[in-house]
Amino acid sequence: MNVVIIGTGNVATVLGKLISIKGHKIIEIVGRNTLATQTLARICHASPNTNFATINDSADIYIVAVVDTAIETVTKQLTLQNKIVVHTAGSVSIQTLQHLSGSHGVLWPLQTLRKEMKTIPEIPIVIDANSETSYATLLAFTKSISDTVFRANDAKRIKLHLAAVFVSNFTNHLYTLTEDYCHKEALDFKLLYPLIQETGYRILSNSPRSVQTGPAIRRDYSTINNHLQLLKENHTLHKIYQLLSDSIKES
Repeated sequence: MNVVIIGTGNVATVLGKLISIKGHKIIEIVGRNTLATQTLARICHASPNTNFATINDSADIYIVAVVDTAIETVTKQLTLQNKIVVHTAGSVSIQTLQHLSGSHGVLWPLQTLRKEMKTIPEIPIVIDANSETSYATLLAFTKSISDTVFRANDAKRIKLHLAAVFVSNFTNHLYTLTEDYCHKEALDFKLLYPLIQETGYRILSNSPRSVQTGPAIRRDYSTINNHLQLLKENHTLHKIYQLLSDSIKES
């Protein structure tokens, strides 16, 4: 299929590479920043365009891959009636695009993406469309670039997005806080890498609940109290430790 990508950030870059690798033709990259637009267009062997009013109108699918808060602003600059237009946000309603085209939908990559990625990871894709005709086209397209495609309406997609925040964003924040703690206590955070990897591997074949370990699940109150004592000067970690320990005990 012929594709136009609107955006030049992390999602636009990784999707652009993936779509090209899978044999589709990206005919145009549209963006505000000239250098970023030209760079991604070169990577995708596409034409760069920084003028939203002159967007190429011959594509089969138009992918609006910009930050969630910019979708409405960006799409107001476009004229794409009767073209299939999708955005890539997990938490933004499909209705956001109804003013833009009679054929609109969502193509949300359920993965954390960075343009600096050396290799493209497995990317489940969550889709939806406002009509069965548009959905059929979108389904065929996404199945050609991903082995895992799932349909979800606005209500289900926002809940899935919430779940993704817990397992990715919140987990990464815990890594950040732990790294800061290790630096402060002159500990090597890298010593925890094998533990981080093993914990991730276990839930690939087991329910997280069934492989829960640690002092809270054992009701080891002596260790818990010792840990809390160590954290008495770090109010943030102390609060998080207590909250998560209580949650584990109650689960």
